[in-house]
Amino acid sequence: MIDQHTVDKILAAADIVEVVKEYVTLRKRGVNYLGLCPFHNEKTPSFTVSQAKGIFKCFGCGKGGNVVNFIMEHERLNYVEALKFLAKKYHIEIEEKEVTPEEIEKRNERESLMVINSYAQRYFSDMLHKHSDGKTIAMAYFRERGFKDHIIERFQLGYCLDQRDAFTQSALRDGFKLDYLVKTGLTIKRDDGSTFDRFAGRVMFPIHSISGRVIGFGGRILKADKKTAKYLNSPESEVYHKSEVLYGIFHAKKAITQENKCYLVEGYTDVISLHQTGIENVVASSGTSLTQDQIKLIKRFTPNVTILYDGDAAGIKASLRGIDMILEEGLNVKVVLMPEGEDPDSFARSHNASEVLEYINQNETDFIKFKTRLLLDDAKSDPIKRANLITDIVRSISAIPDQVIRAVYIKECAKLMDIGEEVLYSEVGKLRRSRMEQLLQRERTEAVREHETPKIPAFVQGISCEEQEKEIVRFLLNSGNQVLFSQEVEGTNELITITAAQYIIDEILNDDLEFQNLIYKKVFDEYVRLLETNVEVDNRFFINHTDPEISQMAVDLLTEKYVLSRIWEKHKAEVSESPDFLQTAIPKAIMVYKSKVLKLAISKLTDELSKLKPDQVEETNQLLLRLRELYALMNKMSKDLDRVIL
Repeated sequence: MIDQHTVDKILAAADIVEVVKEYVTLRKRGVNYLGLCPFHNEKTPSFTVSQAKGIFKCFGCGKGGNVVNFIMEHERLNYVEALKFLAKKYHIEIEEKEVTPEEIEKRNERESLMVINSYAQRYFSDMLHKHSDGKTIAMAYFRERGFKDHIIERFQLGYCLDQRDAFTQSALRDGFKLDYLVKTGLTIKRDDGSTFDRFAGRVMFPIHSISGRVIGFGGRILKADKKTAKYLNSPESEVYHKSEVLYGIFHAKKAITQENKCYLVEGYTDVISLHQTGIENVVASSGTSLTQDQIKLIKRFTPNVTILYDGDAAGIKASLRGIDMILEEGLNVKVVLMPEGEDPDSFARSHNASEVLEYINQNETDFIKFKTRLLLDDAKSDPIKRANLITDIVRSISAIPDQVIRAVYIKECAKLMDIGEEVLYSEVGKLRRSRMEQLLQRERTEAVREHETPKIPAFVQGISCEEQEKEIVRFLLNSGNQVLFSQEVEGTNELITITAAQYIIDEILNDDLEFQNLIYKKVFDEYVRLLETNVEVDNRFFINHTDPEISQMAVDLLTEKYVLSRIWEKHKAEVSESPDFLQTAIPKAIMVYKSKVLKLAISKLTDELSKLKPDQVEETNQLLLRLRELYALMNKMSKDLDRVIL
């Protein structure tokens, strides 16, 4: 079973146009994309993909569905397999489990939190429109903001009464559990058992998921109180993850697709005022630093982002580094600085849609040029500050994946900074190489993890398995330089390769295991040292080693006829140095070694257990817990070993 949060992450990350384009040539037509159906032969395109809705439909053969359905149909996979397929594409880690009663309860709890949030939204709206305080106090605030009835209704705005626990008591009377009210963050429970409403005395801004369900709230205080935060958000919960949400995305996604552009602002009222003036392709980060998940959410609908800043230069500078992430995702970023003393909210309230759009079109500039001009004022003629500025700009340019766009920005930056293009190209190249090396290392680590065997607990140490140690060292000497696994890094021409030696060493070191045979340990430690210095290890190094014991052992292992372990005899395997054989043989050799370590550790613990006295309850429980853990691992390894196919 894949837990619901992971499923949600996969569905949020998977861009249906991006996925379908790998199989079908699509052309944009209006707000949708059109192509030839991959499920039946046709000469006239009738296969339509809607990016805003996240669905496909063929009007020829009738097939349709979401991104998961497409992969299921095209790749002939079941639902879980299709989710795994998409998770791998978008680098989302999946941990499968059997459905336990606890997980069923958690799933039910998640749905209960959603129901409570929906109830709360209706309650707050009712208080705004029907309660005397809502109609006089809260509605006055919204009217002062210029919000009209239709916009208040569209965004489901509301009011939480300025009473200690009016909402909580109403929810309890209507049958909702206090525990769930606390988990949503709508209710706060004190140590003495008393409760109060988190948002008491605040006007309410419901936060919607991309599908339109209420997952959290933002509340603004109406009293002038310097000790109280002006805005307050729902805390993190099973249904609300702030870093993955953009305020207004549900209301904006269709317009973003139609306009092929997204305006990014800071606050709730910025979004609402722009919507009211007629500009709907706008979302807010709600005062938080931009996250990768939020950027990917925008990328699902458009590659074009324009950030609308108010005149606070200090605030802009603080956010510049975070926005480099937008460039890394390959989006086209432009920036607009609102007139002095204005923000998107106030500007939208005093201008109509055409005037706002005209101002944006006349004043938007690309992000690099904006950043250069903004920081250049600080640098002025100070050479150190100027050098730091150039480094900062180069870092931003190096984040851009498209080579042509990078070249354009380098040319522009060279003019603005009065510096040679060749210098900028050199610095950008260094940063991109460094970033690629980090990416390759991360991908290599993940690739190793895909094939890793179960991890041995830290308390298992000092177990001698000489026969298995010998087999592993034999693989190191005979096939250490052989490529065991390889895979292409998505979006690059780079190939990740993992040699047999890298795999073996990672497996042993990650479990903090040590060979007990001193000569095998010397060879292993020497191999580790050589790999750390990026030296390609040659067998002759060990054959001609200054330590006669290592030299003799290397000669013996390299010339001795290889005798298959019983595990290979069982499957009638033939010894080979082919990658196909090694891909199975080496992981299984590691697993046999770990399995033997576990068996001996179990035997050792069982012996210790038998020697304990009846009154040593704590020690007995500790040993039983360790034995339980080892037996579970042993059981898993036994199943894995039985599944060997050669």
